[in-house]
Amino acid sequence: MSSLSVSLPSSVSRASLLSLNRSLMAVTFSDLCTEAGLKALDRFISGKSYICCDKFTKDDVKVYAAISEKPSGDLYPNASQWYETISTKLAPSFPGKAVGVSLSGQRSPTEAAPAVEAKEAAGGDDDDDDLDLFGDETEEEKKAAEEREAAAKKSAKKKESGKSSVLMDVKPWDDETDMKKLEEAVRSIEMPGLLWGASKLVAVGYGIKKLQIMLTIVDDLVSVDNLIEEYLTVEPRNEHIQSCDIVAFNKI
Repeated sequence: MSSLSVSLPSSVSRASLLSLNRSLMAVTFSDLCTEAGLKALDRFISGKSYICCDKFTKDDVKVYAAISEKPSGDLYPNASQWYETISTKLAPSFPGKAVGVSLSGQRSPTEAAPAVEAKEAAGGDDDDDDLDLFGDETEEEKKAAEEREAAAKKSAKKKESGKSSVLMDVKPWDDETDMKKLEEAVRSIEMPGLLWGASKLVAVGYGIKKLQIMLTIVDDLVSVDNLIEEYLTVEPRNEHIQSCDIVAFNKI
């Protein structure tokens, strides 16, 4: 028969120990994978937050690990509430969702199973020293966590990135401006996330025409204001282009 020791924290004073229910020191949970074992745990944990005193300790983890699944809230309300509390405490140290791993030989609470005992004792267990659920992360673990976080942010950013359709007016200096060269100057701009579309010449007056052109942009890659200020209206394209106006801007 395997046994599972449950020890009280060394920080508990003698006076505090004497004030505890004397039955605490003699309680034994026989097989926490059976109804009888869960009933005993449910009675013992009634009115308590944790197995030992009022603090979360490794003893809670030991008892928690001996239970195959969350006790029924209808049959074992106290044990069920305690189990949920310990699950919440452990969650930050074990992120992720269980995917269905089972343990060979593990049985449900309604089946017979080898006895598992949990005894309350003031003395410590040497095996406790090897269990460090909340130790400091190593440098490798921190680096791995940072890389996962960066990858998650990058993936989220890609999913959120949208596109926009823009209609733009490109105006020449005068009626002597070569509009064919003006359009060639506009379309010569190439960058990731920018796609030029259909265009046409629209009469303005006094023999002057403007170029009206469509473009599609990836919002995270291309800024229309930057496109106008740093590409379209600077040398050498400003030889043909006087100014640019955004006529329409629509999210796709």
